[in-house]
Amino acid sequence: MITAIVSIVVEPSRIPEVAQEIVDIEGVEQVYSVTGDVDLIAVVRVRAHEDLAAVIAAQLSKVDGVLDTTTNIAFKTYSSRDLDAAFDLGIDG
Repeated sequence: MITAIVSIVVEPSRIPEVAQEIVDIEGVEQVYSVTGDVDLIAVVRVRAHEDLAAVIAAQLSKVDGVLDTTTNIAFKTYSSRDLDAAFDLGIDG
């Protein structure tokens, strides 16, 4: 499974509508409204790299109100739950 984190700049008046349209796209798991340089962050999970183009380039970036996107592909996931479990088993993280 490939996880991509997509930072999205949106027309300010359309943030709620754009967020709802994006979360309805197959492959998009969550959409967060955030502070900072971007307006929304979407977490996309797909099976293959080719599927990223179908989700991000062909659909997400074409939602009315989306002005710009930046995509980061995750190499490895770290979570406090995983690290806590490893310490409980005596495994060095």
